[in-house]
Amino acid sequence: MVIADAHLHIWDATAHYYPWLSDRPVAFRYGDYSALPRRYLVEDYRRDASGWDVARGVYIEAEWDPRDPVGEMDFIAEVRRAQHFPTVAVAQAWLDREDSAAVLESHARRSFVRGVRQKPQPGQMDDERWRAGFARLAPLGLHFELQAPWHQLGEAARLARDFPETTIVLNHAGLPHDHGLARWRGALAELAACPNVAVKISGLGTVSQKREVVLAAIEMFGTRRAMFASNYPVDRLCHAFDAIWRTFDDITRGLADAERRALFHDNAVRIYRME
Repeated sequence: MVIADAHLHIWDATAHYYPWLSDRPVAFRYGDYSALPRRYLVEDYRRDASGWDVARGVYIEAEWDPRDPVGEMDFIAEVRRAQHFPTVAVAQAWLDREDSAAVLESHARRSFVRGVRQKPQPGQMDDERWRAGFARLAPLGLHFELQAPWHQLGEAARLARDFPETTIVLNHAGLPHDHGLARWRGALAELAACPNVAVKISGLGTVSQKREVVLAAIEMFGTRRAMFASNYPVDRLCHAFDAIWRTFDDITRGLADAERRALFHDNAVRIYRME
């Protein structure tokens, strides 16, 4: 199976400042993350992914120093020049900051940047100032990566309906957990009803009912708006790279070959414009 990994990270916390890595510990959904390497580069990712044909990859901002979101893309540009990977990137942006317009314009000028990510606080997606920053994305050719727990997906659905021209990609399937899957399903269904939203099925490290979660997300979004991703090296805390992708493979055995290709590769290539 050829893979387009829709969510991965590269970092060097020995040379750059990432608050969550450099000022450990912080509250983290997987608990103790002291085992994460302080330096994780393309060669480390390739070693973890050995045995799988990863043809393309999407770098997702790694919570670099928030005072310098442009600097992270300078770093990734250097990595890409040396390694020809990752294929494209999603940059950091703070949509309600004074410098939001300048930062977004800088990101948009880079040929490999496809979108931006910010993890909004509860209520932030309804905030007028934040939405003014969000409104700048589509005209610049950028989409929005949303990482928020399921109980914020009602806000996200309002946002998606109010900005139908802006693509939103939901990270980690809305962060489900074993307790409350029925409420997660309801929240995800409301967001899935918005045709400008896609979902990444990833980051399921502590979810025991993975089959239920994966199949529910595919059912709601369809096989054209869902895609798989490793969230490596973060999910290395829970599972080997091989185990993550074998789980996706096993769960989708009943789907048609074209649908499986879409989930593993084609949808990410289309949505992140990696042709």
